[in-house]
Amino acid sequence: MRLHLVRHGQTGSNLVHALDTAAPGAPLTAEGRRQARAVGEALAGEPLDTVYASHLDRARATAAEVARPHGLDVTVREGLREVLAGDLEMRTDPASVEQYLRTMIAWASGDLGARMPGGESGRATLDRFDAVVDEIVGTGADTVAAVSHGAVIRLWAITRARNLHAGAPVVQVLENTGVVTLESDGPGGWTVTRWMDETVPHVSPAPGDGPGGAPLPV
Repeated sequence: MRLHLVRHGQTGSNLVHALDTAAPGAPLTAEGRRQARAVGEALAGEPLDTVYASHLDRARATAAEVARPHGLDVTVREGLREVLAGDLEMRTDPASVEQYLRTMIAWASGDLGARMPGGESGRATLDRFDAVVDEIVGTGADTVAAVSHGAVIRLWAITRARNLHAGAPVVQVLENTGVVTLESDGPGGWTVTRWMDETVPHVSPAPGDGPGGAPLPV
């Protein structure tokens, strides 16, 4: 199976770096709508069997553009939602963003019991995303696009792909409507083949120091 994980288009919250993770979330900006149409056109040549999206407005709107060229409906699943910011919701101050980032780094480094203040643990976050991926695999589809969110896509790919590590340079950036493409390589096993415009080697990178201070897009 080939799985394209697509980050949603730009929102107003992205422009001010707000930790916007609650439903329904900010809508796409005019630029975000343009980006959504562009990624839909970019994936028009892919033999998509189905398109999934989180229930947040920005993901559903982006997914509609991905599905349109294929004449597909969008399957909405809450499990694909962003990493919940909890008590940090809608904050933009550096201290809150840093706390969100530190928690994500802990998860990516293996401390899945750590909990976002007022939010989920890393284990709960991955479990609900895994459940949707398992559903997708169970459909028997060959090629699927799932529109989700920057932080949770990065977390899931880092922890589930055999050839990625939190310190890999490629994972530091995932722009709006950036696409991460994975191939299934056995039960529960995934390999990332492309991260936006970069081809990802099948060999796991050497462990680094983690994602450092790179911002986590939501």
